[in-house]
Amino acid sequence: MAELTTLARPYAKAAFEYAQAHQQLASWSAMLGLAAAVSQDDTMQSVLKAPRLTSTDKATTFVEVCGDKFDAKVRNFIHIVAENDRLALLPEIVELFDLYKAEQEKSIDVDVTSAFALSDEQQDKLAKVLSARLGREVRLHAAEDATLIGGVLIRAGDLVIDGSVRGKIAKLAEALKS
Repeated sequence: MAELTTLARPYAKAAFEYAQAHQQLASWSAMLGLAAAVSQDDTMQSVLKAPRLTSTDKATTFVEVCGDKFDAKVRNFIHIVAENDRLALLPEIVELFDLYKAEQEKSIDVDVTSAFALSDEQQDKLAKVLSARLGREVRLHAAEDATLIGGVLIRAGDLVIDGSVRGKIAKLAEALKS
């Protein structure tokens, strides 16, 4: 995983810097997201792995599949990525691009898993508290998991806050074992 990230980083950084300089972060994010989704398709995977096709053929096929969804600069980006045989890295490139974008916008996606559905009021209150704690705009994504028994599990990037009953029971069990 780290190796793929290392290989994808220069492409993501270059795309981000171009998009930022031209105030096109949102459109580039959308176009690169589409490119990543297309690269994951089984049929496209077979095209990308075909040894008889040149990098130009692969890039041309890739761009044709996406049609007019890409602007000229993204098409050029796809050709450059293909020349270096890195089309398979598009999901990692998009992930890094979106991280750079979130850092620039001072925003973060937060996944909240709770034992029971959170009301809109509870979600708003939680988003405000997390926004103050993290110093960023929070985009909350709520999910339910009855196995938590009670409480919430919060994931924001590499930060994990386990306030679930299941998590507290696991900590107690670990303390009793030692």
